[in-house]
Amino acid sequence: MTEAADLLLIGAEVHTLAEPDRTAEAVAVRDGEIVRVGAEYEVKFLEGVETKVIDLDGGVVLPGFIDAHTHIQLLGQYELHADLWGIERRDTCLDALRDHAAELDAESEEADSPADDWVIGFRYDESAWEDDRPLTREDLDAVAEDRPVAVFRIDVHSASLNSVALERLRDDLPDEDVRTENGEPTGVIVEDALDVLWERVAPDREDARELLDAAQKRAHRLGVTGVHDMVRNTALPWAYRALDREDRLRLRVRLNYWADHLDAVAEAGLAPGAGSEFVRTGSIKSYTDGSIGSHTARLREPYADLDGGDADADADRHGQWVIEPDELQEIVADAAASDFPVAAHAIGDAAIDAALNAFEDAGAAPGDPNRRYRVEHAELADDEQLARMADAGIVASAQPNFLQWADEGGLYDRRLGVERRKRADRFRLWLDAGVPVAFGSDCMPMDPLYGVDHAVNAPTDAQRLSVIEALRAYTYGSAFAAGDENRLGTIEVGKKGDLVALERSPWEHSETIDEIGVALTVVDGDVVYDGR
Repeated sequence: MTEAADLLLIGAEVHTLAEPDRTAEAVAVRDGEIVRVGAEYEVKFLEGVETKVIDLDGGVVLPGFIDAHTHIQLLGQYELHADLWGIERRDTCLDALRDHAAELDAESEEADSPADDWVIGFRYDESAWEDDRPLTREDLDAVAEDRPVAVFRIDVHSASLNSVALERLRDDLPDEDVRTENGEPTGVIVEDALDVLWERVAPDREDARELLDAAQKRAHRLGVTGVHDMVRNTALPWAYRALDREDRLRLRVRLNYWADHLDAVAEAGLAPGAGSEFVRTGSIKSYTDGSIGSHTARLREPYADLDGGDADADADRHGQWVIEPDELQEIVADAAASDFPVAAHAIGDAAIDAALNAFEDAGAAPGDPNRRYRVEHAELADDEQLARMADAGIVASAQPNFLQWADEGGLYDRRLGVERRKRADRFRLWLDAGVPVAFGSDCMPMDPLYGVDHAVNAPTDAQRLSVIEALRAYTYGSAFAAGDENRLGTIEVGKKGDLVALERSPWEHSETIDEIGVALTVVDGDVVYDGR
């Protein structure tokens, strides 16, 4: 007799997102694994006395979303600190920071402890403000005069500090990454200077557990069942494994360790793909350049809004190298010697060249699924670079939500000019060229449906994908990037029971995908979020 299933999802429009997509009415999961996909009457034969049966009343079931590039520590911090996402005025942003500082003051008074905690904000975006000017030291001095204040820009490639914070960090900040005006620091720091700030505000192990718990709940509300986490100088790897041992982790995690951890990772025997059901080792992560919003992505031609003599005297008009090409070559070669692929952050066209040169020299080619090289972001990839990536099987790990800045008159228009703005994130051409594409969020924001909406409704034909192509990039594509395509990314018998149910069809509501609610999230056959 056939063994009963643990979970049945019925009354659904199931999209397997296999190639080609096959639809069904129901799906059954047993012991964390999909055991049947088909007509409802067939699947219901697996109903037993203890089977959990959920009627989704016509909801759409997809494979669980896998965020191929994220920072779970940041996601947890958004929940616990001042989250400035979506604020469109400078004064409103400062009011939110003052409110957060007041809350900290009240907590300090209640605990009868000194009021010297950092006031921290995340995800401010000055490109939405009328003057497109970053927060300054003077702005943040008005938030708190006796506490250090640090506010991270949405791309986390720059931050703004008040005078107290600047004084605390002054001796350790690299001069070249501290923006100045008339010889005085403006309060804005970029790239390597942020490492100094992170060291001062990084959570300890117990804080990391709290952050991870908050982030996991947030991810489940968004239909996310797996993440590729870019980790550096953080207690998150310890927290992941602690929760995994306690059977409390319900996100499938690929840990992509920063290059400065390569020796330790190799010595610990953390080979690519090794680990448990929920925590596995991924790639070695490196930078090449910064971000477009912070003027630090490395471009072949100058920034449009820094050209013509209006540039900050401290800013290179082509952006900057966070890791010089020669150093990147060494990192990739060292990683290859330890059998690790590299996931290299490269946004500008010059930076993408540097990453591809290093990958090709290391012999990147289709082969071992646990050793897939990746260009993270790849925003300004040109046609020649796409051909090189396709030939070598290099994954483009992209963030479709970045298209929020690609509308006419938007941030990319101002930073790059019209021609380069239209050349950013040309997902249609990427797929047509044969480049493997994985979608993630970089926490800007973590919301797969928001990203899918931007890819489907992108400003230009070259950027626009069909609904199924965008969904596959956020499911199968992300699984493929991690070598997980045989266990994750589609709804097929034998694959893991990681599923998301949507309240409405993204095919029938393709112009408003970002407004579709998540009804249910299932990980390993367990319902981890029920929003019905």
